[in-house]
Amino acid sequence: MRISANELLGQLLDSGTFVSWDRPPVEPPITPRYRQELVEAAVRAGTDESVLTGEGLLRGRRVAVIACEFAFLAGSIGVAAAERIVSAVERATELGLPLIASPTSGGTRMQEGTVAFVQMVKIAGAVTVHKAAGYPYLVYLRDPTMGGVFASWGSLGHITFAAPGALIGFLGPRVYEALYGKPFPPGVQTAENLYRNGVIDGVVPVEVFRRIAHRALSVASGAVLPVSAEPGWAAPVLSPVTAANPSASAWDSVLSTRRPGRPGIRDLLRHVTQRVPLSGTGQGESDRTVVLALARFGGQPCVVFGHDRAGQRGEHTMGPAALREARRAMALAKELRLPLVLVIDTVGAALSKEAEERGLAPEIARCLADLVTLDTPTVSILLGQGTGGGALALLPADRVLAAGHGWLAPLPPEGASAIVFRDTAHAPELADAQGIRAIDLHRDGVVDRIVGEYPDAAAEPVAFARRMVLAVTEELAALRATPTGELRALRQVRYRRLGLTGVVY
Repeated sequence: MRISANELLGQLLDSGTFVSWDRPPVEPPITPRYRQELVEAAVRAGTDESVLTGEGLLRGRRVAVIACEFAFLAGSIGVAAAERIVSAVERATELGLPLIASPTSGGTRMQEGTVAFVQMVKIAGAVTVHKAAGYPYLVYLRDPTMGGVFASWGSLGHITFAAPGALIGFLGPRVYEALYGKPFPPGVQTAENLYRNGVIDGVVPVEVFRRIAHRALSVASGAVLPVSAEPGWAAPVLSPVTAANPSASAWDSVLSTRRPGRPGIRDLLRHVTQRVPLSGTGQGESDRTVVLALARFGGQPCVVFGHDRAGQRGEHTMGPAALREARRAMALAKELRLPLVLVIDTVGAALSKEAEERGLAPEIARCLADLVTLDTPTVSILLGQGTGGGALALLPADRVLAAGHGWLAPLPPEGASAIVFRDTAHAPELADAQGIRAIDLHRDGVVDRIVGEYPDAAAEPVAFARRMVLAVTEELAALRATPTGELRALRQVRYRRLGLTGVVY
């Protein structure tokens, strides 16, 4: 069921806190007939234009808001509505306020023609400046959101959710049928379908989006919050030497990371606060072998991205879409000026025709380039299996932590054995020779800190997850004390010198 702009504001904001920013709409040259349409639309909708702007409180937090009114000429955007939107975005930027936009629109206002169409350029530009200043931009799409509105400010959110059942798309179904003489395929332009395909982050009613927005803004604020002690929270995090078991073979570690009960990224997220799960690349791709979220590790706000061991089955492993989602996580961290936490736990990137044709290798390269040069603190966790380029793409961070049995290798040991010995029987031998264990990686400068397993994370999943979360919290706190420009320089020096310990030129 469609809700009006005023109803949206009433459900989204704290009661009685909305303050309008709107001035009388500007009036470009218009025909008498169009002027009469505007008068009738205002009477019908109870608003003076197709959009309302202002500020209010969301669970006590001051926010700027933009809400479309569909009853006013189908929420269409002309010069006056665009000017109101841009003025609100610029004011939010000037005041340093997070911005929540809720479009519902048929698109460009046809009565104003091309000049209305190009208004989307200045709206997108203003939103981009707002985001570049480090301020959050959250989008809640309502029924319907179509055309240029969806193709501009409706698709630029740091996070984007939609109302259940909302019609969302670029080309309107009636236009498609008029142009091509057949109906548009059913079920495509729905919020639910866009969520399944990684275009938006979720489908929720307004009251749920209010809670999501509150959590997202709490994380995106960048403020460090105190965390009350929890039972078992202060479980020991041992030094790298004592946390790893030097007597365990590399093959022991490989087998340990393959145990079904071993905790993964979702187990870590159960022990953090203010989680906001996100989904997909925002560009029509989604890969269920990875997880993306905003969260707080012990009060430290961050973007979290990593491999989901529960989503990997047989040949179904991370593909190019997963890496593009990783790059979305990096962009979120950069734009919101938040630390980035990456979790490595993969059997390897996909080996398939589709993965090759959709650019798997170039995406690994882009991930490496983005991560090495990212202007925000980064922590990488070698949580379990670390196979191939899919693992390497998430590795080069300011601090690299490893579980006691975590390992990193260019191929699974069986694959390496097949190359060297033309069989898989030598996998244990080759795993030891390659130095893939956490303790070997620490010795070689790849890993900074090892979080112990006693004797195995699968045997103590809750205690281990808490230890790892605490270790990440400590590393994030330490990294916050270093200027980001300095962090980037140190990161590049670190990887420039990797492997050269003891080498004499």
